[in-house]
Amino acid sequence: MTAAVQVHGVRRRYGAFEAVRGVSFDVERGELFALLGTNGAGKTSTLELVEGLDRPTGGTVRVLGHDPVRDRSAVRPRTGVMLQEGGFPPDLTPAETLRMWAGTLKARARGVGEVLELVGLDHRADVRVRQLSGGERRRLDLAAAVIGRPDLLILDEPTTGLDPAGRNDTWRLLRGLLTDGVTILLSTHYLQEAQELADRVAILHAGTVAATGTVAEVVAAFPARVSFDLPAGLTLDALPDVVGAYDEHGGRVTVHTTALQAALTTLLTWAAAHDVVLTGLDARSATLDEAFLQIAGAA
Repeated sequence: MTAAVQVHGVRRRYGAFEAVRGVSFDVERGELFALLGTNGAGKTSTLELVEGLDRPTGGTVRVLGHDPVRDRSAVRPRTGVMLQEGGFPPDLTPAETLRMWAGTLKARARGVGEVLELVGLDHRADVRVRQLSGGERRRLDLAAAVIGRPDLLILDEPTTGLDPAGRNDTWRLLRGLLTDGVTILLSTHYLQEAQELADRVAILHAGTVAATGTVAEVVAAFPARVSFDLPAGLTLDALPDVVGAYDEHGGRVTVHTTALQAALTTLLTWAAAHDVVLTGLDARSATLDEAFLQIAGAA
């Protein structure tokens, strides 16, 4: 089977400014793929091309095997979309909003009550949209995106404005949809969200894909670190040669290395042989946050 989403060499230009510059990635069926990046990295511009809201300046986009613009009638009934802002009529209630939305869909739409309960808005079904909090409006946006039982769900920063409990509820909902075989493409600023949910990620920087793969694969490309207090009476020159580089600040030594196990083994073997205690010893791989910040800070 072809990938649910295929984005190959895509470019998008706004006048003289090129917001997306040769972005490529595939989203396999049944996986959650997360787009990460700072503001202006090209996430929303890329998602809008996948949603069929515009044609790319260059490259190709295929959604469920179709051109999302030319074949909109084949693609749209099978996709659910959650934009950064929903823009529903403020004087309708959530129940009325979803009944209106469901009326535009095919017969396989979920029931309004079912969806409101799914997103935790059943107790707010009959208040006006304008009376909802920002987080509750995001839940309503999500309800509209899933009411049609989509094969592909496209979410642009779905948990912005939600409190921690609401965010966890949304994560639980998305995990359930994945279990049901739904494919999910989302952009997010919450790196923990990507780490918790994503099968694979792409980090965008200045309109290009700077890194892609599983979280473990992306993180593996960045140095791990071993840190400890410099033993009394010793200098950096007395420490053993390891794979990596030593750095010392205020008596705290850090080794930045791409071979964590080898560096740690060398240090511990040396310490045992010389009867040295490495106080405050801490060893850890790079994190997604560190990888993201290094990419975002690149020139």
